[in-house]
Amino acid sequence: MELLIAVAIVAILAMIAIPNFMTAVHRAKQKSTMKDIVSICTAIAGYVTDNESTPAQDGTYDGSTDFYKALSPFYIKVFPINDKWGNNFRVWTGESANQYGISNPTRNDILVASFGRDNKKDSFFFRINDPEGGIFLLTRMSDFNNDLIMWNGSWIRRPGTPSRRGC
Repeated sequence: MELLIAVAIVAILAMIAIPNFMTAVHRAKQKSTMKDIVSICTAIAGYVTDNESTPAQDGTYDGSTDFYKALSPFYIKVFPINDKWGNNFRVWTGESANQYGISNPTRNDILVASFGRDNKKDSFFFRINDPEGGIFLLTRMSDFNNDLIMWNGSWIRRPGTPSRRGC
């Protein structure tokens, strides 16, 4: 009888701990992916400073692309190709940065994205007059499927809490 009670207690504790553990793992992957996105944007910005325009890129890349070779190793020593879920980063530079509602991009625009845990592009649409519209709360596991997007060094889609307006 005591063994049955002990097994039941362990099972209850496991039911409580495993979801919390999984959330913590995905939160760590998300934060690390966000750091990689910042590193990629910083490397491209350094390239723009020296060359007065972005290296051409339209989507995914690998170690053999001209985009990768233009930045590594001078502007970024460890150039991440995949996010922490194992999915390719997407980078659009210059006029090809017309994703997510970005209109009329210039030759120096930089858009870097991770499609999140599910590797599917969101239907997110950036609105310049609502910069906090891309902030989402992490309340369920499916929230880790949301894209993480940085445009010209500013987050336009990320987890967080929108700031309060007014009093």
